[in-house]
Amino acid sequence: MHPRVFLATAALAMLLPGAVPAQEGPAARYAEHCAACHGGDRLGAIGPALLPENLGRMKLADTVALIAQGRPATQMPGFADRLSEAEIADLAAHVLAPPAQEPLWTDADMAASHVVHTPPSALVARPVHTADPLNLFTVVEAGDHHVTILDGDRFEPLARFPSRFALHGGVKYSPDGRFAYFASRDGWVSVYDLYGLVPVAEIRAGINTRNIAVSADGRFVAVGNTLPRTLVLLDARDLTPLKTIPIMTPKGSARVSAVYAAPPRKSFILALKDVPEIWEIATDGAAGAPEGPFAVRRIALDEPLDDFFFDPSYANLIGASRDGGKGQVVDLTAGRKIAEVNLPGMPHLGSGISWMLDGRRMMATPHLKGAAVSVIDMTDWTTVKRIDTLGPGFFMRSHEATPYAWTDASLSPRRDTIEILDKRTLEIVRTLTPWPGKTASHVEFTRDGRHALVSVWEDDGALVVYDTASFEEVKRLPMRKPVGKYNVFNKTRYSEGTSH
Repeated sequence: MHPRVFLATAALAMLLPGAVPAQEGPAARYAEHCAACHGGDRLGAIGPALLPENLGRMKLADTVALIAQGRPATQMPGFADRLSEAEIADLAAHVLAPPAQEPLWTDADMAASHVVHTPPSALVARPVHTADPLNLFTVVEAGDHHVTILDGDRFEPLARFPSRFALHGGVKYSPDGRFAYFASRDGWVSVYDLYGLVPVAEIRAGINTRNIAVSADGRFVAVGNTLPRTLVLLDARDLTPLKTIPIMTPKGSARVSAVYAAPPRKSFILALKDVPEIWEIATDGAAGAPEGPFAVRRIALDEPLDDFFFDPSYANLIGASRDGGKGQVVDLTAGRKIAEVNLPGMPHLGSGISWMLDGRRMMATPHLKGAAVSVIDMTDWTTVKRIDTLGPGFFMRSHEATPYAWTDASLSPRRDTIEILDKRTLEIVRTLTPWPGKTASHVEFTRDGRHALVSVWEDDGALVVYDTASFEEVKRLPMRKPVGKYNVFNKTRYSEGTSH
């Protein structure tokens, strides 16, 4: 089947005229112009869901502009010629407002959405390309909702195909690196075969999804949802639903803020956004789980976690809340907090890295609300140094083969810069400007660490390839807002310099 079945077609909306007679008010206007593509319940149809959770951080003014002007290269038309400014403003406010009742997404809804594009019998036995299968990059291009599969040796695209709307940047891989797994903000989970360069299957596992994880044995995909408040377990082969776990606690239901695999523990770890707990979900019936696979172990915390990071052994979890000024260190075996870390300014721990320095393991993380990178000694959890940067950044990346870490300032006026930190001296040694005036973010390394790829995070952006020894530009590939790219080897081998 052609990869175009692997897509959703628009951006915020594809507000096509419907058959509902026009009445007064934004709800009636939505029914007339929007429901045909986005569903009368705003849960999405051929277009994405139009709910506050799914629209992310879109402001009212941005939504008004999008409805009025449309979006190029999509089926989203502009409505300035048929709706007044006041009507467009009312319609924008309507789609940004929560519905009167929290919508449901049942197991039956999930099953009805499940599609297998390429059955197992049709999968090729070996790659149809000559690239190193472990040195591929999966590049998420948010500008026009596409994914590019990139050869990490030649820096040439092998394939490019449409994706679901608002694809999450955090691509995950099967342990052997053959399959890539994607999740969109509005709950669609997809699997793509990097050998045959074809879509395998997809399913809508929720209405709003935080992220996904793949188990260490490659058997299961965990889908953490904020709407509905569930964790969904899928068969990694074809995304068949296996189990839905409601996120219920004595303090009420909760949204999943993040879920990751913990390979040595043969489990998934998830943090809850509304309740101070983390959950461990067994994937093999081990870890003291007499109930068998998917048994839940709950660990109480001082405050909820927005994101978290593991030490290399996966013995300890380091997490922080969006509003907190400190991090919590949790011993996963003991099931309790063992330390606090001084981390003001809302660190982005999902972007944390670690390395050895003078016989001690360090971790570093950028701050989303401060122009700094914190370096923490993971032996005693003390702050070794807080390094001033040009501005708040979102991503920090490194590789075992290089003595440098690269971090951005993408949340500041210096958003077009990348700063390079020497991991031996803890000093900034170089500043790069990939494209003056345009946002530079999200660095990822080739499997050998000899090259670093930087995203120019604009609709008319690029991937810029640098030599990691000389810091000289090697190649530039035009891309449509490449929000993230992930190297198969580094992700599947759990490189200390990238996210897992």
